[in-house]
Amino acid sequence: MSASGSASGSALVERALVVAAQIAPGAGAVALVREVSEAVVRWANSTLTTNGHTIERRLSVVMLVPLDGGTGAGVVTVPAPTSLAAGREGDAVLREAVAGAVQAARRGGPARDAAPLPEPSNGASGDDPAWHEGAGETSMAAFGRLAGELGASFRPDEASYGFAEHRVTTSWLGTSAGVRRRWVEPGGSVELNLKDPVTGTSVWGGEGAVDLRTVDVAALVERLRGRLPWGRRQIDLPAGRYETLLPPSAVSDLMIYLAWSMGGRPAQEGRSAFSRAGGTRVGEQLGALPLTLAGDPAAPGFPDLAYTPVLATTYSGDEVSVFDNGATTGRVEWVRDGTVNALAYPRAAAAEYGAPFAAPTDNLVLTGGEDARLEEMVASTGRGLLLTCLWYIREVDPTTLLLTGLTRDGVYLVEGGEIVGEVNNFRFNESPLDLLRRATEAGATERTLPREWKDWFTRAAMPPLRIPDYHMTSVSPGR
Repeated sequence: MSASGSASGSALVERALVVAAQIAPGAGAVALVREVSEAVVRWANSTLTTNGHTIERRLSVVMLVPLDGGTGAGVVTVPAPTSLAAGREGDAVLREAVAGAVQAARRGGPARDAAPLPEPSNGASGDDPAWHEGAGETSMAAFGRLAGELGASFRPDEASYGFAEHRVTTSWLGTSAGVRRRWVEPGGSVELNLKDPVTGTSVWGGEGAVDLRTVDVAALVERLRGRLPWGRRQIDLPAGRYETLLPPSAVSDLMIYLAWSMGGRPAQEGRSAFSRAGGTRVGEQLGALPLTLAGDPAAPGFPDLAYTPVLATTYSGDEVSVFDNGATTGRVEWVRDGTVNALAYPRAAAAEYGAPFAAPTDNLVLTGGEDARLEEMVASTGRGLLLTCLWYIREVDPTTLLLTGLTRDGVYLVEGGEIVGEVNNFRFNESPLDLLRRATEAGATERTLPREWKDWFTRAAMPPLRIPDYHMTSVSPGR
């Protein structure tokens, strides 16, 4: 849906809150408008196949309704109406959305995570100077540098496949408690595969960036092209435990799942890997390396990863609550110097367990390693495996955070500090919590693009890790 000519995001929020007060006097209300402007380019076999630009805008209404025994929460999300004229289609859409959210709240009964909506703080009131501004927008011009460098990189003796996207998300959040916030968050990524027509092997690389003009596509292609010869010697290895070098992308996919699993309530109730007799694992030393896994809206050292420090959500779960909409968020060190330091608690759960409120973070940075680059770690390896990336990651056991998945687009054998060939792919079984316990070396932290979770989480900076006994449980038939 194009948002061109639509009512402003702030006007939609304000009108939704007025309608909410009319339909359900005394209820709490949250209105969130999100507009996403997205441009994409896809190519296959060194030929452009798809490109386009879309704009989509949606309105979410959260109603917090007093009930016998507590407060119920209901949420409805609809395409944002283009008109707000009283009695016309747009106003009818708002009334239907509010009424539906009220009905859902009543049907759901009292919510366990009920809490008063946060009061405005840190400039989150109606005084936000950007509140009435319009939406940010991207265009196909975002790919100006990429298109030129990519076209120049195509060669007749190799096949290039890839996908690039750039999006600008504008959000307007308003609550009946007085919070008014507008923010604009750009983001983008480039993913690229090169395939060797002689061996059929494939190599992958990707980069994330707020501005795709900062991505050196020519350099990315050259790095991948330099790895193609590694696949011209094929080596079969059995399943087993191998010393393994995980590059930053693979580390990010594992650490993202770890962060998604750090709910305080599941840990308190004995149903997560962070549970232990009588409490949680907060304060437990994991391993010898002084690694710190943190999320921080300010993203010190990595400005490209910064995000707006305000919570906006349309669902409740163990880690987040719709009752916390509008709360100011800050830095959370999930792991500090190798020790479990914090778990995610909505405000109601935090009060229940006497823990600090901590919301899931929109970026993750793992620090505490040395300055070594991945190439230097390869050079200091006697015999081991070098992975490219992981995919099809799924949870096997939440009580140990055991994950399974597959390697992809290049697993290489290192002997005497040199790459000597490409080996078969594997299925692995590992827990990211255990990997932090067993890691013997961490290199330099760098901005990276997760391969598996890119569609949901792109703001990550990770080091390469050396794991002495990474568990490859079976051979995967694909090369």
